Amino acid sequence: MSETRYVFVTGGVASSLGKGIISASLAKLLQARGYSVTIQKLDPYLNVDPGTLNPYEHGECYVTEDGAETDLDLGHYERFLNVPTSQANNVTTGRIYQNVINKERKGDYLGKTVQIIPHITDEIKRNIKLLGTKHKYDVVITEIGGTVGDIESLPYVESVRQLKWELGNRVAVIHLTLVPYLNSSGELKTKPTQHSVKALLETGVQPDVLVLRTEHDLAADIRKKVALFCNVNPKAVVQSIDVKTIYEVPVKMQEEGLDEIVLEKLQLPIDEKPALKEWRGFLKKMSKATKEVKIGLVGKYVELADAYKSIIEALIHAATYNDRKVKIELIHSETLTSENVAEKLGGLDGVLVAPGFGHRGIEGKLDAVKYVRENNIPFLGICLGMQCAVIEYARNVLNLPDANSREMNHTTANPVIDLMEDQKNVSEMGGTMRLGAYECALTPGTNSAAAYGKELVHERHRHRYEFNSEYLETYEKAGMKAAGCNPDTGLVEIMEIPTHKWFVGVQFHPEYSSTVVKPHPIFMAFIKAAISQ
Repeated sequence: MSETRYVFVTGGVASSLGKGIISASLAKLLQARGYSVTIQKLDPYLNVDPGTLNPYEHGECYVTEDGAETDLDLGHYERFLNVPTSQANNVTTGRIYQNVINKERKGDYLGKTVQIIPHITDEIKRNIKLLGTKHKYDVVITEIGGTVGDIESLPYVESVRQLKWELGNRVAVIHLTLVPYLNSSGELKTKPTQHSVKALLETGVQPDVLVLRTEHDLAADIRKKVALFCNVNPKAVVQSIDVKTIYEVPVKMQEEGLDEIVLEKLQLPIDEKPALKEWRGFLKKMSKATKEVKIGLVGKYVELADAYKSIIEALIHAATYNDRKVKIELIHSETLTSENVAEKLGGLDGVLVAPGFGHRGIEGKLDAVKYVRENNIPFLGICLGMQCAVIEYARNVLNLPDANSREMNHTTANPVIDLMEDQKNVSEMGGTMRLGAYECALTPGTNSAAAYGKELVHERHRHRYEFNSEYLETYEKAGMKAAGCNPDTGLVEIMEIPTHKWFVGVQFHPEYSSTVVKPHPIFMAFIKAAISQ
């Protein structure tokens, strides 16, 4: 195709209505029709990326293969499309302003007064069109974070207005709103949607499609009313009803004809409706699974499940393909002690110790590792979870009671987890860790090698501290083995206990690579071990 088309997804009335899921669902439907599609997220906050944000603020930080720390919605994009995203798929206001200020300092604007319009909006438009410049994609879907009417998202909406004017039928705007149900009167109310569209119209943007989030089916007269008041074709008023799982949304959007409406607006061929065979097969397996597998997720941000979004979804993928429903117990590591650990973990089929930063809750994680190691319960440790497994083993098996990570104790005499050499002089926090995909050569005969079924894999990282290889020989003599190493640096990537039922700690983040049609092998093997428990 000669010219890339652009679809913008905005939100109104309330945040967290599911713009990311609607964007990913539309992309899935277009991809199933043979179009090459990518999705990007524009985030209106001033952080350069979410890497320094507290998970309580923003949920998990998702890492791309090229090492970008991004919004968790990019995880949805990859899980739905099974296609990797990159740095260009997540843009923040912080990055936009940083780029513009850097250009101004270099004199690129030739002494002009630098302003929101045209300089900031031009930079936004440049980033939006970046993914479409080499004609790699037929359609670029851009999700605009926040809610229409927010001050911080105004430059983005203005950029959409300009692009709509410049590109004509190559641009479509989808606006996602809420139609609340009032129990007291037994009515669905469209007024919030009308006000939200009015706010969008005041910025000069007319939506082409309205997607209405609702708990109840919307009757034809409600859709007609919304269409009339919002200047939208009645066919382009689409309902997005609450479903049991986000993976049902593409099927629901196909039933509503969302992809056909968008293709018509973009003047692209519609052709036959795709069968979504693999996707429906996954949903069928999910609905037919009746037996449960109970997994404990031990972390310190468990009050907000989104802090572990990719892990939770990876567990769901793996359980579904193992014909099970996964019941995830979120266990706060700060509440775990050696006295109550048996009570809290005793009834579980498997335990996953989650990633994280800092010393808070670390002792609870160590208690969890000790309990599952001594009681032969299947264990998966991710990043800090793997490091906790190493520390616990040093303390209780290698008889090094003061063993620790330098992250937790700078003066420890036995730093079994230590700072990487290239991190020792780093003073800034953002984007300075070991980030992105690195190779891992697997040791034959290990659980990890059996899970992957190959010798070399690529996995994504996000950490500063590493296993201290000076201690490797001591560990291996005592029964904990290196099951995977980076072939270039020799850094240990995976530690296992071969005599244990299934005990694997990985330095990388396998959860980032798990998708609906391609569950991650490590999670598949972990769930399989938990089922046999």
